[in-house]
Amino acid sequence: MAALSSERLETAADLPSSLGAESSVRTVNGIEFHVVAAGDETDPLVVLLHGFPEFWYGWRHQIEPLVDAGYRVLVPDQRGYNLSEKTAGVRSYRTSECSRDVVELIASEGRDSARVVGHDWGGAVAWDLALRHPGVVDRLAIVNAPHPVVYRHHLLSNPEQLRRSSYAFCYQLPWLPELAFRAGHFALLERALREMAAPGTFTDHDLEQYRRAWRQDGALTAMLNWYRAAARYPPTVPRERVDVPTLIVWGTDDVALTTELAIDSDQYCERSRLELLPETSHWVQHERPERLTDLLLEAFEEEF
Repeated sequence: MAALSSERLETAADLPSSLGAESSVRTVNGIEFHVVAAGDETDPLVVLLHGFPEFWYGWRHQIEPLVDAGYRVLVPDQRGYNLSEKTAGVRSYRTSECSRDVVELIASEGRDSARVVGHDWGGAVAWDLALRHPGVVDRLAIVNAPHPVVYRHHLLSNPEQLRRSSYAFCYQLPWLPELAFRAGHFALLERALREMAAPGTFTDHDLEQYRRAWRQDGALTAMLNWYRAAARYPPTVPRERVDVPTLIVWGTDDVALTTELAIDSDQYCERSRLELLPETSHWVQHERPERLTDLLLEAFEEEF
C-alpha cells in the first residue's frame, strides 16, 4: 500500500468545487505523486492519465460527469509533471516505469484494478499497462495514442507519420528544447495547444493554469525526458495483443498522428470499439468533452 500524505497542495488550477475533490501527495513506486481524487471511495475506480504538455487539469471536463455517474476518479500529475516529483535522469522516464507508477497508484486506493483512460503520452502508458500488467486494467480507453507496435511500424514504413513525428527528434537535444519552451512565457507550448486545436478550445484562463504548471522547477526537463527515454530506451512489451475490452477514440484532424494509426491499433485488440471523430483534433477531451464522456460511460459498462 502506498503512503498517503495528509498535506493539501496548491494544484496549479482550481479543483472541481462541487465534488469535494481533494488534492494529495502519495508515495507510489518510490516517488511523490500529486493526485486529484473525487467521488465515493467505494465506487468503481477510474484513472485518467494526461499527456504532453498537460497535467491533471487536462481532464477537468470529465471528472464531474464520471463522479455523477457513480465512479471514483483518480487523476494524477504524471511523473515529472506539475507537482509530482521530478526524478533524476532520462532512464527513470521509461514507459515501463511510468506504467508501474499506475499499478501502484491503483493499489494506493486499496484496489486490484481500475478502468484506465489515457490520452497522448497517458495513452502510451495505458497501452503499456494493459500489455505488461493486464490484471490491473478492467477496461481500457485510449484517446489519440497509438499501440506501441503500430507506432513503431508506422515510423519505419509510413513517410507521412515520420514527417508528423519529426518534431520529437528535436526534443532529444540537451537543454535547447527547454530554453525554447521557456522563451516568451512558454509561447511555443501555448501555440502547440492553441494552433493544434479548434479555435477557442483553450481560453486565456486555461493557458494561465498550464503556465503555472510549466513553471514548476524542473518540470520542462522532466516532461521532455519522456520523449528522450522513449528514444534511448525503446519500450518492449511481453505481448502485442490487448485482451481487456478496449475503446479507442480518435480525433481525425490530429496533425501529429495519422488516423491509420487508430485503425491499425484496433486490430491489436481482442475486444474493441473504434470511434473516429471527424473535425476533431488531437485534443478530443477539450473539443468534444461531452461526446468523449458518453463514450467512456458506454464502454465502461457495455459488453464487447
